[in-house]
This record gives sequence, structure tokens and C-alpha cells, in this order.
Amino acid sequence: MNLDMTLLKLLAVLLLPAAWAQSSSSSSGSSSSSRLGVVVEAKNITLPEGSKAVLPCHSPRMVWTQDRLKDRQRVVHWDVVRSSPEYSVERVLDMSPGARQRVYNGFNKGRVSVPESAFNDGNFSLIINNVVTTDRGVYTCNLHHHYCQIHQSIQIQLNVTKSARKERRYWDGEKTVFIVLLGSSVVLPCVNRRPLWREGLQEDQQQVAHWDFQAPGVRPDRADRLVDLYASGERRDYGPLFAESKMSVEEDAFTLGDFSLSISTLKPVDRGLYSCNLHHHYCGLSERRIFRLTVGPPLPSAPTTAPRVFQNEEPEQRTEESESPRVVTVILPEHRGYFLQHLGYFLATFLLLAFIVVAVIVLTRRRKKRGLEYELRGSERRHRMSEGEMSLDCTELKACNQAPLNSEYKNNLLKERDMTKDCNNDFEGKLWK
Repeated sequence: MNLDMTLLKLLAVLLLPAAWAQSSSSSSGSSSSSRLGVVVEAKNITLPEGSKAVLPCHSPRMVWTQDRLKDRQRVVHWDVVRSSPEYSVERVLDMSPGARQRVYNGFNKGRVSVPESAFNDGNFSLIINNVVTTDRGVYTCNLHHHYCQIHQSIQIQLNVTKSARKERRYWDGEKTVFIVLLGSSVVLPCVNRRPLWREGLQEDQQQVAHWDFQAPGVRPDRADRLVDLYASGERRDYGPLFAESKMSVEEDAFTLGDFSLSISTLKPVDRGLYSCNLHHHYCGLSERRIFRLTVGPPLPSAPTTAPRVFQNEEPEQRTEESESPRVVTVILPEHRGYFLQHLGYFLATFLLLAFIVVAVIVLTRRRKKRGLEYELRGSERRHRMSEGEMSLDCTELKACNQAPLNSEYKNNLLKERDMTKDCNNDFEGKLWK
């Protein structure tokens, strides 16, 4: 039995599944690219001569909080997904470097385990003794690093058979499939030998922050190193700038995640390119922040000499006169709609006046026309009256031949004749006069 277990462990270590390489390829590619130093920030800063400059450099991922009692930053846990009789997800066990492994199902205690040296040699394989039919399912090995925010996982499917001839293992295109004999032992491989999972005690030695200065006209590879900071507390200053307190970085930089550089009493020689480089070799983190500092002319100083006052000269007394507020009239152009509205009012008024004038003219012409008609009628009436008088003379001669007239008609004729005679007499009298 011991020989079989040894062979299974050796096989698990040598035959690393292809799924692990695929699942960790993205994370390894990102860590290799991050080692180049990704520029996450670039700023241009201009300050006057003599002032103080603070070049900000913050990173919460570089905050170092060491757990002196237990290392719970790294965790491994195995889960299983069963599809029959009902779909279910179950936590098998978990373990961290500072605590013993915890098995969740009482039936699996003493039967399912992970090597105690997992976080030393990187072998997190799951060992299952006395396999039963309820062990079938899809197992997942999950590796978490909470500090570095890294997660890696691998899936293995386990099937149980009663025939020894059906035992085998193969790759189905997505995961490794194990078909094992009922009652035997099996090791589900999960191996990761990266220092990230094996060297937890050296985390503080792999966190580094340093500032570089590149003067104008100097190549990047010739830049001057200003300071090196380590999470362990070690610090290295280069040059007299930090010794003279001209430049400074917070002592508890890794506790606060604040690596800002302060430069006091700026001078023209301080202008150039400053870079803050943060490296976490343990987590594969590498960030770079660049600041181009320009030093301008100093600010004009305020006058410090008091005005001179001679003995014989007294300051003039200022009479405070209340000045009337000045009113400035600003004529703003009217709105276009307002102009059209007033134009419409003007046109309407003009049309109304024109209508009244035309009406007066028409009425005047009608009155004149009526007066002429009245005069024509009067002249015609007078002419008829003169003709009637002559006709009366003739009618008297022929009265015997006519029928007797009506009495009223006769009276009217007589009255009209008398009136005609009176008019003729008056007219003749006027002519004689």
C-alpha cells in the first residue's frame, strides 16, 4: 500500500496536467510584462523658485502589514461539483500556512487530505483513500493570494468504476479525467512551485521603492538614484540631498502606501525628470510614475519698508465723500420678434388711417353728387311749371271740348296758377328795379 501511495505521488508530481499551464499562462504573462515597469502616471509640474514641491506617489497594493503570528495571506481549498442525484457544490477542505487543514465533511476526515508541506514545496495535490461511488464529480483546486490579489485554479474530473480494466486517465479537451477503481486510492494533482506560493517569509524583502532623477540632456540609463526603500525597514540614501533634508520620504511609507517625494527650497538646478518606481518581486508588481518638474521665476516679494513721515509734514486728511453711484445705461438690441411686433402695430395703424381717409372722400363725393341731382331736379321742376302755365292758357280755350275736371284737381291748378303769377310778378318787379 505504501508503495502504491509513493508511486501515485511521484506520478502526480511528474505528470502535471496541461490545464494548469493554460490557467496560469495569463497570470504569468501579465507578471512578466509587469516586470518591465508599467508607466501608470505622468505629470508636468511647474513651481516658482524657492517654493516646496511634493511629487505624489501612492499605491495601496504596496501597503505592507505583516502578520507575525499566522500567515493567512495564502490559501488553498478544494471544491467538488456533483451532478447526480442533484446538482450541488461542496467544499472539501482548505488550508493556509498559519493554520491546519480543515475538512468540512465528517465522513472525509482521515480519508481526504493535502500534504502538510504544501506551502513549502508547492504540492497541493488532493489525496483520497478508499474511493467510494459518492466521490465522483468535478474537483477544483483553488489557490488564493489575498495580498497580491492573485487567483489560480485547476479542474479534474473523477469517475469511479468496479472494473480494473476500465481504470485510466485522459484529457477531454477541457480538463483531466480520472477513472479509478472502487475502494482504491487516488491523488488529484495540483502543483505550483512559484515562489509566490512557497516563500511567504520573504515578502518584506521583495518589496522595493526607489526614486530616480534625470537631469535635462541626460540619458535614462544615466539617471541618478536618489533613495531605496524596503518593506523590511531598510533605507539607502544616495547623495547629500537627503542628508541635508532638502529631499524626504515618509518613514512609514510601506504602512501608508505613500511614497511621495518632498523637495524644499526649489532651485533652477532641481528641474528635470523624477520617477517613482515601485517593485513587488514577490507578487510580480512593477509600477512607474514620472514627473517633469519645471522651476519658474520666484514670486515677487511684498514691500517690507514702512512709508517715511517727516516731522513738518502731516499726512493729509482724507475726506470721505460719498460718491453717488454711477448709472451706466446700456442699450441692448431688441429681439427680432419684438421688432416685428411693433412693425405690425405700425402697419395696422397706417391701414386704419388710410381706410378712414378713403371713407371720408367717398362720403364727400356722394354728398356732392346728391346736391347736383337735387339742383337738376329743381330746375326740371321749374321748367315744367313754366310749361304748365302755358298749357293752362291753351286749356282755357279748349275747355269746352274737355270733360269737366274734378273739383279738387281744379282747386290745385288754380292755386298753382296763382302762385306762378305771384312769382312772375315778383320776378318782373325785381327786373324793373
